[in-house]
Amino acid sequence: MNSDIRRNDVSFFFKEMLNYKIISKIIGSLLWLEATLMMYCLFVAIGYDGHDVWPFVWSILITVGAGGLFRLYGIKAPASLGRREAYFVVTIVWVLYSLFGTLPFLFDNPSMTFTDAFFETMSGFTTTGATILDHPEYLPHGVMLWRSLTQWIGGLGIVFFTIAILPSMVGGSVKIFAAEATGPIKSKLQPRLSTSAKWIWSIYLILTVACVISYCLCGMSLFDAVNYAMTSTATGGFGTSGASIEAFKSPAQDYVCTVFCFLSGVNFTLLYMAVAKLKIRKLFQSAEFKFYLFTTLGFTLFIMLELIARNHYDVEHAFRSAAFQVVSFMTTTGLYNDDASTWPHVTWVVLALCMFLGGCSGSTSGGIKSIRGVMVLKVIRNEFTQILHPNAVLPMKIDGVNVSQSKRVTLLAFIGLYLTLALVCAFIMIAAGVDNTNAITITLSSLGNVGPTLGIEIGPTMSWAILPQWVKWICSFLMLVGRLELFTVLVLFTPAFWKEN
Repeated sequence: MNSDIRRNDVSFFFKEMLNYKIISKIIGSLLWLEATLMMYCLFVAIGYDGHDVWPFVWSILITVGAGGLFRLYGIKAPASLGRREAYFVVTIVWVLYSLFGTLPFLFDNPSMTFTDAFFETMSGFTTTGATILDHPEYLPHGVMLWRSLTQWIGGLGIVFFTIAILPSMVGGSVKIFAAEATGPIKSKLQPRLSTSAKWIWSIYLILTVACVISYCLCGMSLFDAVNYAMTSTATGGFGTSGASIEAFKSPAQDYVCTVFCFLSGVNFTLLYMAVAKLKIRKLFQSAEFKFYLFTTLGFTLFIMLELIARNHYDVEHAFRSAAFQVVSFMTTTGLYNDDASTWPHVTWVVLALCMFLGGCSGSTSGGIKSIRGVMVLKVIRNEFTQILHPNAVLPMKIDGVNVSQSKRVTLLAFIGLYLTLALVCAFIMIAAGVDNTNAITITLSSLGNVGPTLGIEIGPTMSWAILPQWVKWICSFLMLVGRLELFTVLVLFTPAFWKEN
């Protein structure tokens, strides 16, 4: 009798808690899309007659086969998708994309460990940009393009990309968008989410093409320009050389990279309004954009003066290096044109703050997002006013829209959880023997999807190859949690998620 009850409980759990058939159907479709993306890299491998042709052939066949099995299981899936399924499918899709994304690396280089391949791929899709490759220039062209393409697809979101090009492929797209979108306040351009996604991806594509052309005009080869344009507009940070943008020794390319990374750190809805609708004033009416702009300018000026005074840079060099690094850290890109480990340590504090803040919500950047910085300042201002006027009812408005009390609570919960997670993971690394500065900045870099760190063992120009294997798994987890803004992933580990209602 008791065994029958337990069996029924287990059966109920698998049948009712999550609709696995619709989840399987969506996963299968998305894996087919990933195989299609690999196919573009296969064509490049064939064009360059590289030894990565067969690695891509096998990767595509395995990914297509796995996608087919998922589709087969979900062939009679109902169309409805609940909120619980949306959170689950977004998290599992990012994990599976990274899992199958390791195949080209593993088949091309059998000596690479699975941990390193997964770390590299997760770093790509989450646009973190941390790498275990000391010399990526030795990669064949197809694999190198795949590495950059992972960042470009992950820039605005894997599922969001699918909604833009194949809206019918993902059921319950509004709920999935809510689970994957960044920032506390979600906005749409059009009533239909798929239409909004198309417009936003159009801006993203235009920005990428303009970046390719600009890099080419500055003397970069077409292949390098395509790779760097994808990782610049995705604010990812992977490069075709271990020396990043610094390898080209071109001030013009430094400025191009700075401009396009800065633009990619702006809310894409605002960019659409400014470019497509010619409403430039909308940018400067946005509290978040003004915070992002003036914070970037202020940090750049401070570091510029430090470099002139202490490192004896000339004015242009100091401005270019300061602007590049501040924008790179603020937008969590991770490209570099100078070795910040040789700068005064006070500049490290500023760059670490850039890591923490990040760019605008609805952009390709990481961090906590500038909109939360604006909200925190308004909460602090209201608290001071409340002390003087205890009975006053103080609304909190951003761009003329009142922010509800629930969103303010969510803000405090997000920042509290962000800091707690950072402190716990940094403590674990320090206890295991990782250098203090490295442990803290590695944690902030992974959680904020930044890429470079500020330390001696692993500096801003170094790979993360020397990290122990288990630390790489912690970092991979932090990258995923940071990219999906904590709650989407961590809610899966709560008992309430798996309970009825």
